[in-house]
Amino acid sequence: MIIEMKPVTVKKGDQMKQNKLTKEILDDLSCRFIINVPEVERQNLIRICFQIELAHWFYIDFYCDEHNLKPYGINQFAQHMFRHIPFLRSRESQVLDVLKEWREYKRSVPTYGAILLNEDMTQVLLVQSYWTKTSWGFPKGKVNQDEDPLNCAVREVFEEIGYDIGSVINKDDYIETVLNDQINRLYIVPGVSMKTKFSPQTRNEIGSIEWFALDKLPSNRRDHIAAKSLNKHSFYMVLPFIRQLKAWVVKKRIKGKQNVKPPKNSKQPSKNSKLPPKSSKSLAENPKVVVQKSSKALPENPKSVPVNPKLPPNTLELIDPAIIFTPDRKKENTSFLVSLNSYLTTKLFLL
Repeated sequence: MIIEMKPVTVKKGDQMKQNKLTKEILDDLSCRFIINVPEVERQNLIRICFQIELAHWFYIDFYCDEHNLKPYGINQFAQHMFRHIPFLRSRESQVLDVLKEWREYKRSVPTYGAILLNEDMTQVLLVQSYWTKTSWGFPKGKVNQDEDPLNCAVREVFEEIGYDIGSVINKDDYIETVLNDQINRLYIVPGVSMKTKFSPQTRNEIGSIEWFALDKLPSNRRDHIAAKSLNKHSFYMVLPFIRQLKAWVVKKRIKGKQNVKPPKNSKQPSKNSKLPPKSSKSLAENPKVVVQKSSKALPENPKSVPVNPKLPPNTLELIDPAIIFTPDRKKENTSFLVSLNSYLTTKLFLL
């Protein structure tokens, strides 16, 4: 079967993208992100740069796609914004210096996110930036002003992969590192199903979301160089967390084994189980028992002690210990000792 390949017709306007910022686009972006900034914060150019960054993202996500525009970089975009907005126009010559100072400040802003593990903690979820085709990292982002770290992690994870960890995150399970004076904290969230469908909630931020085997990820620079040469993947942003993550997984598994309950059919005796009853055999039936002097009770009446009628009248009858020292006579023990002493004295006197 022969398939005829026809050339694709390209519209005249689509042959070349233009990187053009019209007055209408600049007016819209200024109204959305800059004009409403309070007067007090307008003097803080670092704060203005954060708003320009938001405007830049919006410009790329919507205008560049819909109007077939080639996007400007952040430097050129900021220059256009400074030139267009009246209260920033006098600072246009300082734009590049302000952006440099802003980038240095951004590096000091803490970032929070999460490390998602599957049910048996052998796979870890990584994300890849929309603009970077080789580098992988964990879903995370910078904290907003006065935002709680835990809330920041939940928000950033949901924005990047569309998965809500708010009900399963543990504030005490996290790994924290300091890289270039920037705090990076990732909360560990195990038990995520690998069948979960992830979907980024922001445009042009996350390009790929994939599971990776934890034991295959590099835990030092040498492993990272070898892994990158083999599969062209870069795990530079993952590297500082892997060693601690693997140690956490091992500790969690050991703790899980210790908490495993014994099976229901186990023959181990419980605390409330009754021991088998002791033997009720008498001393006479057990030849191995040695009878010692004891305070066990004797018959309550000395006259009830059996006497062998076949013995001569002046013969002292020996009393069987098995009969005298019986457990059911225990209560009358004390009173009968006196009677027994009198009884034996009388017998000896008659002799």
